[in-house]
Amino acid sequence: MQIHVVKQGDTIFNIANTYNTPMEVIIEANELEAPGALVIGQALVIPIVGQFYFVQGGESLYTIAQKFGLTVQELARINNISVENTLPVGFRLYIPPQEEPDIVSAAYIEPRGDAVSSTLETAARKTSPVLTYLAPFSYTINRDGSLNAPPLNNFKTIAANNNATLMMVVSNLEEGEFSKELGHIILTVQAVQNNLLDNIVNIATSVGFSDVHFDLEFLPPDDREAYNTFLRKAKERLTQAGLQISTALAPKTSATQEGAWYEAHDYAAHGEIVDFVVLMTYEWGYSGGPPLPVSPITNVREVIEFALSVMPSEKILMGQNLYGYDWTLPFVEGGELADALSPQQAIALARKENVAIEYDEEDEAPYFSYYDAEGAEHMVWFEDARSIQAKFDLIKELNLRGIAYWKLGLAFPQNWLLLQSNFEIVKID
Repeated sequence: MQIHVVKQGDTIFNIANTYNTPMEVIIEANELEAPGALVIGQALVIPIVGQFYFVQGGESLYTIAQKFGLTVQELARINNISVENTLPVGFRLYIPPQEEPDIVSAAYIEPRGDAVSSTLETAARKTSPVLTYLAPFSYTINRDGSLNAPPLNNFKTIAANNNATLMMVVSNLEEGEFSKELGHIILTVQAVQNNLLDNIVNIATSVGFSDVHFDLEFLPPDDREAYNTFLRKAKERLTQAGLQISTALAPKTSATQEGAWYEAHDYAAHGEIVDFVVLMTYEWGYSGGPPLPVSPITNVREVIEFALSVMPSEKILMGQNLYGYDWTLPFVEGGELADALSPQQAIALARKENVAIEYDEEDEAPYFSYYDAEGAEHMVWFEDARSIQAKFDLIKELNLRGIAYWKLGLAFPQNWLLLQSNFEIVKID
């Protein structure tokens, strides 16, 4: 799979010629609504086996071969050139596909109300072939340990038809908010815990979940050890029932990090107790905050490297957002919330406003700004093929277990093609 960034003067026709790929294939892969009106700075994926590489200034056949783990002789033979050739800038080399590591992939999906929308079911169908886990969000815990189920509709059938498995997400959401008081009850009242675990096992075995995923957030800091003790109890009970256990963890960079979302999440203990964790490595840029990249790679790396200091890499799923935000400027604390938008919507907005997409090389994130009809300035940060490829490279570099997406229903076709191109997705028999 190739990534091409649209430049001034690019057309689908000349891009297709550059990569010897039919225009229709590029249009379909990127779900282009207006293929005749590409946005400068827009990242496209080009579906080819392997990739083309265009020689940069100062590079040689030797340095390029090293970059891709090939010998000079291999690279020369593949491209039918001499090892003595001096390569001009812009010369096109073909790079064969590399070996793909195995990873686990998961995606949360959040039905709202009493039914699942056709949009969400379509998203589940399109992505389940490259998912290990499909994770309906969420079973909410009541104060007596009973559970409220999310609408599942056809998720079980969709997962089964695509050899994906269901993840049972269990949360302390109460009236739409993570509840500190409910969390304390769950972690400290034994009768509630016993009832909760009975209900989880019964539902998981009857519905067909293979993993029970605890997403307990905004917990009282003093309940850190209580949470660890509860997880040990849950691990024993769920293992007896043939179920895995996993947790979602706030993005910490130290064991002593302060804050209501962080203190009760003990990375070292979770790494010891559960089968795997999802690090929620996103929301640095969030709807109520100032305009920032949602998951800048520098911050993502810092969280993962802290996790690696206290748990093995094979227990870590990197969290990844499937969305960006559109902020109205100037940012005012407590003022207007930013609008969430998918990567496809962000590109359509840049096209509508006739602005180029820029790219922050340090944070590995695309962005642009524009003025609306009332004259207010906006800043948009989102994800594209380049930013997600940078995250995939990080997964490979740090040898992580995999990736978990928040959340399905937001169109990002380039992500799923690149996921398939970079990895072999583990499927659970």
